[in-house]
Amino acid sequence: MNFEKITSSMAITFAYGEMILALFLISFLIIVLHWGWSRNSLRRNRPVLGMLPGLLGNTWRLHEFLTHDVLKKNRGTFEFTGPWFAQMDLIITSDPMNVHYISSKNFSNYPKGPDFRMIMEPLGDGVFNADGDLWKIQRKIIHSVMKHNKFESALENVAHQKMETGLIPVLDHASELGTVVDLQDVLKRFAFDNICLLVLGIDPNYLSVEFPQTVYANAFNTMEQALLYRHIVPKICWKLQKWLQIGEEKKLSRAWKAFDRFLYQRISSRKANMEKKEEEFDLLTAYMAEEEEEEVKENEQISALRKTDKFLRDTAFNFLGAGNDTISSGLVWFFWLVATHPSVENKILKEIKATIVMHKKEEDGERRFFFNTKQVNNLVYLHAALCETLRLYPPVPYNNKIAALADILPSGHHIKKNQMVWISYYAMGRMEEIWGNDCLEFKPERWISEKGCIVHVPSYKFTAFHAGPRNCLGKDKALIQMKMVASAVIGNYHVKVVKDHPVLPRNSIILNMKYGLKVQLSMRSLL
Repeated sequence: MNFEKITSSMAITFAYGEMILALFLISFLIIVLHWGWSRNSLRRNRPVLGMLPGLLGNTWRLHEFLTHDVLKKNRGTFEFTGPWFAQMDLIITSDPMNVHYISSKNFSNYPKGPDFRMIMEPLGDGVFNADGDLWKIQRKIIHSVMKHNKFESALENVAHQKMETGLIPVLDHASELGTVVDLQDVLKRFAFDNICLLVLGIDPNYLSVEFPQTVYANAFNTMEQALLYRHIVPKICWKLQKWLQIGEEKKLSRAWKAFDRFLYQRISSRKANMEKKEEEFDLLTAYMAEEEEEEVKENEQISALRKTDKFLRDTAFNFLGAGNDTISSGLVWFFWLVATHPSVENKILKEIKATIVMHKKEEDGERRFFFNTKQVNNLVYLHAALCETLRLYPPVPYNNKIAALADILPSGHHIKKNQMVWISYYAMGRMEEIWGNDCLEFKPERWISEKGCIVHVPSYKFTAFHAGPRNCLGKDKALIQMKMVASAVIGNYHVKVVKDHPVLPRNSIILNMKYGLKVQLSMRSLL
């Protein structure tokens, strides 16, 4: 009986402790946000709290604030001082020489680091989080998988399948009824189905005229939003929320568990198919097969890790994140820019008409077409328009690094050991020093040479696919799929943005639109 009383008393004490900590956290955030809103400048370095109030007070316009109010006014590099207790002192840069130095010239000194892995915890030990030998091994295997002779045909077949069974029926339905549709939602659903088919060999049918709610797709989207929160608040705050299971951390925890159930089911299914020697191609199966054949020198710890289902789960999650985000984020900004620039739309249509010998499909008396992977190589202007979109609206707007040793950047800024560096890809697309005085204009022509070819821009200037040894292995494949979808949509429909619809970037680790993209569609025939 006494034991029960003691246990009950401890539970009550713990509950009160949780409540006091929660009240402290709320009070702290209220004070910080009040100071942030009362002073717009990030330059103001307050006692104890540093510059955090100025940052949090401008999170509602984070991308533009850091670009125009911070980096442009400080020659592309800014030293941020965080609260004394939070270890948040960092360097924010958009200087291409700094980016080249960090990403390539002194690559070994700027790993992702343990803090990044902690923040991006759901990525596990996958290639985006990994450093050192583990990263090298994964990248080597992924590179081999992407060179697989079945990969390119799978890429094309999956994209065509989802356009025929998902994207086109949904857009036809909206066009026929004259209804307003959120094109961002449509594209996110398309991209999720597309990447699940390509990576896991399963079609979730997330995109259909019914717009179904799928638990694991919603969970994936929830995790993206929650992870940005970890980037911009002190570690102690989100760790406290994680311990108490409140706020964004509670949402993240629930979404993570839901998505993991889905992933582990697919891993079991893929393993069963391999044992039966069934002839199916998807990236996860190809990765598992490549791992078995690949001979690599590694320590026992890495070897043991790579044999676990947890590691396969991390690999699949990283594949899904890479393939899903670039396609959906890049395309939604592209369709908005094209819809608001009629001259660009006309040039794309002219190019499509000139490349009209293509795959055709008859459906209900209407002719539909899709370009294949070889035909999209003829769409130079479309390629340029997509590059211009990704310059202005990179799917991943920021990249984090940490200095393994103290260093000095080309800009002259001193970096302390274990200090974090933020590279703003979003700001880099808006720098006159890189792109000229017309850097804020949507101008695909800047990507086309006098000979009519795509102009090569170094990856440390055009950073949509990262730079240096960690550049995106799937860059070319992503652009192929984007061109396939973009040509099919523009060739078959006229996209009109709803009048006065607000278009702003959402605060997330992926550059989505805050209010979606509300459009009306009308069919057109180029055949």
